[in-house]
Amino acid sequence: MLQALGLGGNEEAVYTALLSRPTASSQELVRQTGLGESEVDRVLLDLSERGLVVVAAEGDDRLPDPSDGGSPRPSARYRLTPPSVALAPLLVEQRNALHRAEAAFTMLTEQYRSTAAHPAGSVVEVVVGREQVAHRFHQLQRGAQRELLMFLVGEPSAVAREDADVSESSALDRGVDFRLVATKDYLDGPGVGRDVREGISAGLEIRLAESLPLKMMVSDRERAMVPLDMADSGGEPSAIVVHRSGLLTALVQLFEREWAQARPLFDTSRGVCAEAAADDRPTEGELEVLALMLAGVSDRRVASQLDVSIRTVERRTRSLMDRAGADSRLQLGWHAARSGWL
Repeated sequence: MLQALGLGGNEEAVYTALLSRPTASSQELVRQTGLGESEVDRVLLDLSERGLVVVAAEGDDRLPDPSDGGSPRPSARYRLTPPSVALAPLLVEQRNALHRAEAAFTMLTEQYRSTAAHPAGSVVEVVVGREQVAHRFHQLQRGAQRELLMFLVGEPSAVAREDADVSESSALDRGVDFRLVATKDYLDGPGVGRDVREGISAGLEIRLAESLPLKMMVSDRERAMVPLDMADSGGEPSAIVVHRSGLLTALVQLFEREWAQARPLFDTSRGVCAEAAADDRPTEGELEVLALMLAGVSDRRVASQLDVSIRTVERRTRSLMDRAGADSRLQLGWHAARSGWL
């Protein structure tokens, strides 16, 4: 928590330990934090020099003094300077450092774009190697401030899905608008269904398409990343990063066209409208089947994603149709939309 203000892990441990008591001796802090005595003394000296900690008084604790044959000497007690006073300068310092970094980033970006010696490099950047591709992917995803657009076709090859999920959660936590179009076979991956449902609940917008022309991610409409298929040549994974240009505009337009034609996956966590009678409310399992069915997913894939049998999917579908008084799935979809089931 305090590392963002320039404090290390040990400094934060001692500082938070002092938060729980009016004053404390170094020996008490050693016992509470589990740090060595010399390390606690070093941290207290550092915090004192920064004005975060002051000596409160000489306590009654007695520590052996080696220079005096082990006879006791008084131990100082420490207390925190009020955080509103002590931490404010650190916050201002970090904020100013961030502003300077943003200014440097803007200057270097513009300088790079205007370099006449490498006109092509300012538009398209080639990244080669599994680690390099994964690193660039995370840079673009974690650097997004407003919007992320993504095409998913099958399992990502150069980026571990669990790592991608962390970046996805981070983007949603920052309030980034995240829209994703995936092919239906993407849902067949192990654990993908659970991750998709959690993402939708967190604010991810996802739609399904029969097919997509390529994998792609667009960050803030400023840059895009497109993997290059090297499977036939046996080479390393590679990708191109497209910066602001006519090519990037075309990629954004391609996403918007596919997004408009794809079928949405609904958030089943919102439940059913309050006006519906208790007996008419579908169960959570039925809503999950309904959401996938309306997205055009086959019963087999619905069963695979929800980790249930096809018979269970058929039974839940039949229950929904009976509840809606529908003779076909088309009528069921119309009733679900009118009743606000999703």
